[in-house]
Amino acid sequence: MNISKQTIKPLFVFFLLMFCSNVILAQSAQKIYKDRIDTLNKNIYTYFYDSANGLYYETNHVRPGEKKHSYLWPLCALIEAANEEETLQPSNDYLSPVMKAIVQYDSAIPPAPAYQAYVTKEEKDSRFYDDNQWIAIACLDAYNRTKNEKYLHIAKEIYRFMMTGFDTLSGGGIYWKEDTKNSKNTCSNGPGVLVALQLYKVTHQQNYLDTALLLYNWLNAHLQAPDGLYYDNIKIPSLKIDSAIYTYNTGTMLQSNVLLFTITKDKKYFKKAQRIASASEKYFYKNNKLPANYWFNAVLLRGEIALYKIDKNRKHIQYFIDDANRIWNEERENGLIGKKGKRKRLIDQAAMIEIYAGLAELLSDKK
Repeated sequence: MNISKQTIKPLFVFFLLMFCSNVILAQSAQKIYKDRIDTLNKNIYTYFYDSANGLYYETNHVRPGEKKHSYLWPLCALIEAANEEETLQPSNDYLSPVMKAIVQYDSAIPPAPAYQAYVTKEEKDSRFYDDNQWIAIACLDAYNRTKNEKYLHIAKEIYRFMMTGFDTLSGGGIYWKEDTKNSKNTCSNGPGVLVALQLYKVTHQQNYLDTALLLYNWLNAHLQAPDGLYYDNIKIPSLKIDSAIYTYNTGTMLQSNVLLFTITKDKKYFKKAQRIASASEKYFYKNNKLPANYWFNAVLLRGEIALYKIDKNRKHIQYFIDDANRIWNEERENGLIGKKGKRKRLIDQAAMIEIYAGLAELLSDKK
């Protein structure tokens, strides 16, 4: 087929205009996300930060009788949000205040040091394996970005702690809570897989990969639902399954499969990741909405983004884009995200920062 120069030139101009249009749209969307992040971050430090003590509040309105400061869990969301903010704006320091707060939850009791659920100087509290794992994941993300050894050290210490929660009852798996060992949860094993895999990628030590596969195989044998998603936990010692299905449990295992594929090059993990991603949208995205827990959804988005970077299937993230825009338009009051009313939660602000940052990073040139 012969194509004349007169035909080629208009086609070239058309595709050039299309390319430029897409670039402009991406830059515009990225700016929107960054503006939202800046608004949420500013309001966190206006309404949720105790600067005198370097700690955070659980909500913007602490009621009489409630604990003065936040539990550790919201900081598990805030540390990843801060890491994502620094990824977008490397010249700014978002992590330091969060890390200074988290240190105040440190508990050095045997069998291994870890972070407890509430501020140590204010009261003694339980230690949750998953709380610590979320912090390790964020620290490993920060280490991969900055090469700052302190983040790697924290992750290794948390790995040591999490393995004190492993035993062979029910065939293996890590408990959820150190002082009440009555369940083994996807939320304390899926993140464990990710901690071990990320440590393996950094150190190339075989024991980390062995641990990741041990936990991964146990989860698939005991807590995976027929559609590829994941149940919440198995009770100990009854072995009864709690069949609740949450976005964050699916998210860690989706991301685990993507990481296993990148490490081993075994396509079975890639296929499993695609199956989980497809099942996730079908199960969770109903009536043009994701479930109401923003942070659970942020963890699912981590897995969806990891898969998108490999197969470039926009379907994995489009429903997140739509939901994130809906939330900003429908579930925001006075610059804060959450249920209607004056009382808003720190974890919700942090979760939406991570979601907007994750989407903004996908639009950046370096991604």
